Amino acid sequence: MAFSFNISMLSLRTRIFITMILLIVVSSVLLASISIIQFKSEAKEYHQERLENKENAIKEHINYILSTTTYPLTTENLPLIFKDRIYELSDIHNLEINIYDLQGNLLKSSKAAFAIDPVSPPIPQYIVKLVQSSVEKRYVDIKNIDGKKNRSSFSQLKDDKFKPMGILNLPYVEDDGFYERELQNFLLRLGQVYSFTLLIAFGLAYFLSTYITKSLKTISDKINETTLRQKNQKILARANSKEVDLLIQAYNAMVDELEESADKLAQSEREEAWREMAKQVAHEIKNPLTPMRLTVQNFQRKFDPDDPDLIVKLNDYSNILIQQIDTMNSVASAFSSFASMPAQQNETLNVVDVVELALEIFNEDFISFHSDEEVIKTKIDRTQLIRIITNLVKNAIQAIPANLEEKFVKVSIERVNECVHIKVEDNGVGIATANYRHIFEPKFTTKSSGMGLGLGIIKNIIENYKGTITFESEVNQGTVFTVSLPIIKN
Repeated sequence: MAFSFNISMLSLRTRIFITMILLIVVSSVLLASISIIQFKSEAKEYHQERLENKENAIKEHINYILSTTTYPLTTENLPLIFKDRIYELSDIHNLEINIYDLQGNLLKSSKAAFAIDPVSPPIPQYIVKLVQSSVEKRYVDIKNIDGKKNRSSFSQLKDDKFKPMGILNLPYVEDDGFYERELQNFLLRLGQVYSFTLLIAFGLAYFLSTYITKSLKTISDKINETTLRQKNQKILARANSKEVDLLIQAYNAMVDELEESADKLAQSEREEAWREMAKQVAHEIKNPLTPMRLTVQNFQRKFDPDDPDLIVKLNDYSNILIQQIDTMNSVASAFSSFASMPAQQNETLNVVDVVELALEIFNEDFISFHSDEEVIKTKIDRTQLIRIITNLVKNAIQAIPANLEEKFVKVSIERVNECVHIKVEDNGVGIATANYRHIFEPKFTTKSSGMGLGLGIIKNIIENYKGTITFESEVNQGTVFTVSLPIIKN
């Protein structure tokens, strides 16, 4: 089976270590590459400048010879003029010198007579044309011969009236031995420096990666130990960097929020248990009702005033009904004891903070929250306010079709006169006009399941605190519930 490598599989410590080493290696390779390019560029400029300097110096000598010769300045006389002087020039400038006519045929060369071919090849015609057509009347031909770069300069020779007489050729072989030796020495020293640097980088990368990830390891261990069912310990140690310190602060804040969430979860579980108990009670009450109904119906069918056993039968029927009634009474008593609600507290609360806290239990990303102010206070029981918000938001979520692409539930808070308005808006199926007057009635629901007690209960809670709850709705467009509570002034 093929193994696919993913850098995300590596730990942060390993990634930091590898990154630092790669930076050193890449920087060394880049520096070496730049150095090689620089050396080659300098060598090229050196050879080009050296050839130009030699060519200028040789031309000055040639012009001097031409100005002092007794021969007429013609192309035919060039071999005579430079019969012996061409060797002197070649020795002085340590460079081979060739003189051609204007058609490219060799007239005179500084080579020894035995080294010259009986029929020397002429200058290629394309070079002759290039020399003639160029502004400077000069052309440099560059070729690689036997692995060496050869530069060959071609330029016109002119008489005292600037009339072309011939073509001067200066072959030049580039000797890069000096630059190559310098480059080798430089790369050797560079390699030694970077080898030492790499060793230091290994140690430094190991130290830094360990140092940076030490606090992260502590946080990771604490997160792995964090559960909702127990009290979690905060991280008290200071971090070795500002970023990690912020992460520790975020973790500690999360622990606080987790404790609050645990409390809310416990409250939610209690409410869920209450609902399950209500269902169980309803079931237990229905059980005795059925035999009671059957007993009464049987009595109606078989009732005979003249029956001599009428008294006995009446007693039997009565005993059956009394037994079932006692059963219902015991169930009701047990339920009443279990479902007794704690006394409500009149707390002065910041509505903005409590509503924002209540929304944290929802995981849906389409829920948004906005408040015009940071602090708006009212007097209400914290648990009951959370219950109001969670119930309205839950109803809003359930009202949105599952196949709807762009869902939203908007929770907003604003100050209106002497009241705070808490709005819960959705883009769900809406409420039909025919159901408006029933929406807050107990046992009424538009859902396919549920007991329909939620809105009725929260309406009673809100009204107990001198508040109101209203709604606006449009079918297939959405619904807005508005809770209004009196503001407590500072």
